[in-house]
Amino acid sequence: MDREIGSAPDEQRVCWRTNCKHLLLLAYQSFGVVYGDLSTSPIYVYTSSFSGRLNLYQDEQTVFGMFSLIFWTFTIIPLLKYVIIVLGADDNGEGGTFALYSLLCRHAKLSLLPNQQSADEELSTYYRDGYISQSTIHSPLKRFLEKHKRLRTCLLLIVLFGACMVIGDGVLTPAISGIMAYIMILNFGYIAVLSSISGLRVRAKGLLDGEVLVISCVVLVGLFALQHKGTQRVAFVFAPVVIIWLLCIAAIGLYNTIYWNPRIFHALSPHYIVKFFEHTGKDGWISLGGILLSITGTEAMFADLGHFNEASIRVAFISVIYPCLILQYMGQAAFLSKNISDVSISFFGSIPEPVFWPVFVISTLAAIVASQSVISATFSIVKQCHSLGCFPRVKIVHTSRWVNGQIYIPEINWILMVLCLAVTLGFRDTTLIGNAYGIASMTVMFVTTWLMALVVIFVWQKNVLSALLFLVFFGFIEGAFLSSSLIKVPQGGWVPFVLSFIFMVIMYVWHYGTRSKYLFDLQNKVSMKWILTLGPSLGIVRVPGIGLVYTELVTGVPAIFSHFVTNLPAFHQVLLFVCVKSVPVPHVAPDERFLVGRIGPRAYRMYRCIIRYGYKDVQKDEDNFENQLVLSIAKFIQMESSSSGSCDTSPEGRMAVIRATDTSGTSLVLRDTDETEANCNSTFTRSSKSETLQSLQSIHEQEWTSVGRPRRRIRLELSEEENMDSEVKEELMALLEAKQAGVAYIMGHSYVKARKTSSFLKKVAIDVAYSFLRKNCRGPAVALNIPHISLIEVGMIYYV
Repeated sequence: MDREIGSAPDEQRVCWRTNCKHLLLLAYQSFGVVYGDLSTSPIYVYTSSFSGRLNLYQDEQTVFGMFSLIFWTFTIIPLLKYVIIVLGADDNGEGGTFALYSLLCRHAKLSLLPNQQSADEELSTYYRDGYISQSTIHSPLKRFLEKHKRLRTCLLLIVLFGACMVIGDGVLTPAISGIMAYIMILNFGYIAVLSSISGLRVRAKGLLDGEVLVISCVVLVGLFALQHKGTQRVAFVFAPVVIIWLLCIAAIGLYNTIYWNPRIFHALSPHYIVKFFEHTGKDGWISLGGILLSITGTEAMFADLGHFNEASIRVAFISVIYPCLILQYMGQAAFLSKNISDVSISFFGSIPEPVFWPVFVISTLAAIVASQSVISATFSIVKQCHSLGCFPRVKIVHTSRWVNGQIYIPEINWILMVLCLAVTLGFRDTTLIGNAYGIASMTVMFVTTWLMALVVIFVWQKNVLSALLFLVFFGFIEGAFLSSSLIKVPQGGWVPFVLSFIFMVIMYVWHYGTRSKYLFDLQNKVSMKWILTLGPSLGIVRVPGIGLVYTELVTGVPAIFSHFVTNLPAFHQVLLFVCVKSVPVPHVAPDERFLVGRIGPRAYRMYRCIIRYGYKDVQKDEDNFENQLVLSIAKFIQMESSSSGSCDTSPEGRMAVIRATDTSGTSLVLRDTDETEANCNSTFTRSSKSETLQSLQSIHEQEWTSVGRPRRRIRLELSEEENMDSEVKEELMALLEAKQAGVAYIMGHSYVKARKTSSFLKKVAIDVAYSFLRKNCRGPAVALNIPHISLIEVGMIYYV
């Protein structure tokens, strides 16, 4: 007994050690994904800050004040705002601007996106833990926002603007992160690469600016060319590069502090900030645009949250990132206080001669790591925008079979490369690009602050005063930095606005056209009364097979159904209206993915299935989609027969969640062929062939992998049960016979046009912009992995 009593603490210690190892492993990996941009900022912060009129104040007092500004900015925004507060506002483990927006859409009903109307609340992850009951509370502010559509439109535009700034960031900086799922954020690759390569000019005087530019372009092209390999392999390798880099710059910073000016410790007092502005005045305020570069990449901690966890990111930042960077900024300031004439090469000039070249090599590698993150973040945010109906359909390649968030988008990758090279060749100056990058970074942080204020009210259920305090405190600081950056719009700051405007027009036009098409479908859906008057045969010939009618509607029958029947009066024996729906949650559990219901009486053989995916979920084409649909319908049929209510009493009955892993209660099962044949052989030995055929109906299929190798042979079976209702048995047999006859995929091939009475702006948006995007993006059949040989397209014109 004593041994048994004493075993519990041992198990707890083992569990504690396992959790610690897992936490430290995640923290280690986060260095190669999250912190590449933030850790390479010391290369150019002081140089950018002194590049303007502050160059007139080259004295020790100005350097001390600048370091004090950097220290408190780094403490307040990355440490206090993000690490302590914002990381707690995750969306079921996911972070970023769209994660905050999805939280608000669920808790305050602020979404304008189509196809977000019903059945979402049945998901277990729909509301944050602890806030399910409070979500029903209707505050005056909540009712006000839900009532006014224009305010909800403004909120969507703000979120899209923030997302576009992140994409613009990806152009300015082929940057870090890499693990997908979700992902999305600010990190700069271009600035870091060009800044570190420009270090060659410090020691290698023979290199011309053009040669440095060529080297930078070669590095960038190579970086984009490697993206198709995926980030999983390189993320683990990149982590030691960043860690070695951080330890090196921390040691150099400590050395410079002791060697050049130990009095720099006094600048930790905020009193030096006051003295800085008293001494520099307006010129000091303008220099804030360079100082904010010290916190670029901070948003990555929140955006890449889904690839790690809150604790691992906090451990990595507090234990390594924060002290190492503070030591480096302090040491560089100590060097400048005694060598102010070297401000143009402050970082590389502060490196001691014996270790210059090793540190230069490490800085170049660290810059390339930083250049990985924003590219991956851009892939992540484009996928989220696409899932929520705000971006044209693009090819999404999943580079990891274990981590859903790790993706690669070829079209976006090459567009980013071309734009990035254009910026590199066009500017040829890290100061100008620093101005542009600073504006993009601070804009995203500012948008996050506003969204967080709404999250504090609607999600955390705090009072308005708490949200207002958060907004005023952080908004004032970030507003000061942003206002300073806006002064530099003519000096390169216009680039992120132009890029964001272009991407925002694309996003909003696609969203507007998609939403208009959905509203047209909603207003012109087929009347259930009309369908019921047709009778079980629907007034047409019912041919063998299953017809999967794809629609964006979650209720009702789409207009393409009547259009198809009018032109070809024949339909399949079993009709299934399929709606693939992206819901505003990161992930949907497989057991909650299928929502099945019936349309009309049992004899009509018409069903509806809503297939729900989160904005970070992977729609894998290797899934046995058709069999899963048939199994879900069969399960629904038997669940319906055992319930008290019957769908025969209403045109469209209540839908039910069909759990994929729960096969109890259904006689329809999915088996491997080998197992099925063994069962069949044993059955033949005990009964006659005719009896076996009566008790077993099966569908045999051969599946193939994408590389041409057979995956497995599978079979759907229906066995006899003594207590099975005759009507249920008949319906299940009809379902299996239809499946054996074949499955056809029916989709609308729509053309969206503006009405003749529409305004000129609407005609341009729909007839020109939206039409161009539809013709040049992936087709819906390709995006949904529909086999081309089984596809039937129904042409329709939508006048919106």
